[in-house]
Amino acid sequence: MAWLSLKALLVGLSFLGCLYPLVDFSFSGETRGQKPNFVIILADDMGWGDLGANWAGTKDTANLDKMAAEGMRFVDFHAAASTCSPSRAALLTGRLGLRNGVTHNFAVTSVGGLPLNETTLAEVLRGAGYVTGMIGKWHLGHHGSHHPSFRGFDYYFGVPYSHDMGCTDTPGYNHPPCPACPRGDRPSRSLERDCYSDMALPLYENLNIVEQPVDLSALAQKYAEKAAQFIQQASTSGRPFLLYVALAHMHVPLARTPPSAGSRGQRPYSASLQEMDHLVGRIKDAVDLAGKNTFLWFTGDNGPWAQKCELAGSVGPFTGSWQARQGGSPAKQTTWEGGHRVPALAYWPGRVPVNVTSTALLSVLDVFPTVLALAGAPLPRGRSFDGLDVSQVLFGRAQTGHRVLFHPNSGAAGEDGALQTVRLEQYKAFYVTGGARACDGSVGPERHHERPLIFDLEADRAEAAPLDQGGAEYRAVLPRVAAALAGVLADIARDRVSRADYSQDPSVRPCCDPRRPACRCRAA
Repeated sequence: MAWLSLKALLVGLSFLGCLYPLVDFSFSGETRGQKPNFVIILADDMGWGDLGANWAGTKDTANLDKMAAEGMRFVDFHAAASTCSPSRAALLTGRLGLRNGVTHNFAVTSVGGLPLNETTLAEVLRGAGYVTGMIGKWHLGHHGSHHPSFRGFDYYFGVPYSHDMGCTDTPGYNHPPCPACPRGDRPSRSLERDCYSDMALPLYENLNIVEQPVDLSALAQKYAEKAAQFIQQASTSGRPFLLYVALAHMHVPLARTPPSAGSRGQRPYSASLQEMDHLVGRIKDAVDLAGKNTFLWFTGDNGPWAQKCELAGSVGPFTGSWQARQGGSPAKQTTWEGGHRVPALAYWPGRVPVNVTSTALLSVLDVFPTVLALAGAPLPRGRSFDGLDVSQVLFGRAQTGHRVLFHPNSGAAGEDGALQTVRLEQYKAFYVTGGARACDGSVGPERHHERPLIFDLEADRAEAAPLDQGGAEYRAVLPRVAAALAGVLADIARDRVSRADYSQDPSVRPCCDPRRPACRCRAA
């Protein structure tokens, strides 16, 4: 604990002026042998229909579509929650929020984060001899020992939370728009409640704030460069590696990047989607240069943020029509398909079969146990996991994944993190419904269903018409749904569960120079 306290102190010092020295990509040590490398790329707020290989109306993802043709595409793949922090916590632990304690988002002023007694994917792999790196958005706590540098990552470069949670000098496209950071003694101009006008967005390298505010227009380029450097240097180190890249795309604000040839007049979302696709293509190129022993997994944290109107993505055919008729959005923050069904691709030359579309029911929760199985590393003991080892699906030797998935409440209705939506094979049951804020400002009413609404997703992808509650099909499915839900809740009650600290304190806001407006600085 003394070591942890010292490290926490160093993180605290870094907030006050970038005092902790930068750590370079110096990896050395043991022989790799045959252990595979892993690159996990997580898009932000990307809709299922934003991937061209999924939805013919999308023409902006040439590199991702090529990856789909060279690997495996999953069309029934789901985020573990429909909002940022819980989804990321589930990816890194293989556990739902009721187990790992992360049931809603952390704030700029959050004291806590992903509970320290939860073991991350990076911590397990580092213990198994891996070099571990993370690039991009963390959003699992930034204060003290919750910083990614203390959660198993040897190298970190990115922002501590969503990039709309701080002002910048290049605000980008948002709805409604937010102003730039103040300069000098000029006060903030913003009256928008969702704008962070007095606190600039910080960019970290390890424990050091290297830029505040972040230059959003250059962030994708920096992420691509750092990812390529990490892959190249880790590949020559003689050790296997994990790189987790949590993109800023497609979350607002969308960066105002210089127009490319032929792109003038293009809508901002389309241009940003193309920029993200190009960034992923550069990371894939680096993976290919590293040899054939690297598994690349691409997916998303949740569906599109519909209240951002034309700056939000496409849910494809998963329109949540029943909820849309009641009001509000059936996308991000909801348990409708548009909120949690996300694009997903697997690429591993010589191991994952090419140009295969899988209909297996899979989840972001499966990343943790699958990667550990492929690395030959054991699952942490003394706790239950919600994900599966789906390596046999990846290698084309199996066609099925989960029989049951649970979609936690994510802000639109019900208690955060509670399990009131159940996927059972092709059926989906709602014990609570509600719509998130839509583009027109409406919010769907929260409704509790003692007898759940049950949809057959094979026949009704749009979730338009629930099964007749008096019909034989409904009567056959209902007891199976109820038994599955009762079973997982009983298992959670017996499990070793965690509780996140969601307390807030303004003094923990990352700030490299508190003497200057918005904490403005540029590190040397």
